[in-house]
Amino acid sequence: MKQALLIIDIQNDYFEDGKMALNRPEEALKQINRLEDRFTAEKQPIIYIQHIKHMKNADFFEVGTPGAELHPGLSVDSDAIVIEKHFPNSFLETNLEATLKELDVEQLVITGMMTHMCVDSTTRQAKELGYQPILVTDATATKALAYQGKVTKAEEVQNAFVSALQNFADLKTTDEYLA
Repeated sequence: MKQALLIIDIQNDYFEDGKMALNRPEEALKQINRLEDRFTAEKQPIIYIQHIKHMKNADFFEVGTPGAELHPGLSVDSDAIVIEKHFPNSFLETNLEATLKELDVEQLVITGMMTHMCVDSTTRQAKELGYQPILVTDATATKALAYQGKVTKAEEVQNAFVSALQNFADLKTTDEYLA
């Protein structure tokens, strides 16, 4: 079964000093780098998703800002497949599905940020489109969330969303996937 590695929104604004710093994004990036190495060695496709906001003074990922750029720790080269998106769902109004069909991809290995938004939306859509997703749980990151004065810690947000995604993806750690 032909796989592709999908790397969602590993952009500078999600790291320290960014406009939307997440909890432990460096750890997720380390795992993503291991997956990039495997997919590169096996000559399997890697697709980078880049969220860009075209409105002036966007809260984060504003077009043309350093924060919207893909993180320099990724292995993006001039031949890389980079797909720009504008919504949490990486399939919505992008050429992702057409790209997967062109590459004859049958299964998506999903990584990225934020677990509770873009990773969640994209994983659910990948399942519904028949891409039999594998979500690499330690290659994702999120942040604490608050509602009605109650704060949910980032670790709890991560666990809740990953737990819910069991219904849409095969969950694996990087070590489990690479074994």
